[in-house]
Amino acid sequence: MDAYRGTLDATGLRIAVVVSRFNAEVTDRLLAGARAALEEFGADPDLVDVFAVPGAWELPQAAARVVAAGGHDAVITLGCVIRGETPHFHYVCSHASHGLGSVAVQSEVPVVFGVLTTDDLDQALARAGDGADNKGFEAATTAVEMVRVFTRMAAR
Repeated sequence: MDAYRGTLDATGLRIAVVVSRFNAEVTDRLLAGARAALEEFGADPDLVDVFAVPGAWELPQAAARVVAAGGHDAVITLGCVIRGETPHFHYVCSHASHGLGSVAVQSEVPVVFGVLTTDDLDQALARAGDGADNKGFEAATTAVEMVRVFTRMAAR
């Protein structure tokens, strides 16, 4: 039985990052984490395209457009939704997760979910710190590994 696992080699990969501007104190850190991971894995910064959208609600539509346009090996989506006093949190989280899941299933390239859904700002900041525990770093790691797994699948 063969088991394939993707490597963490981002050399030559063109990566799209779609990032929400809402809760920028957090999403800017997620983006920094994603960039740090891609750099660590050998990505050329000139091959990383960042598309900023207003909020997490817009992530699925933007990711779908990036996929449809072609030219990227993976799409990383980053956002942060913090629970408030109204049900709005649930609508945005549900739309972002279901929408991005739908885009991912229909895509020929990996579409990675890096959207935080937290109870408060402290929880969000704890997930957007420095190093490998940063959820943006994790999302970029997943994207690179999935590209390499997909490459192995195509070669079979």
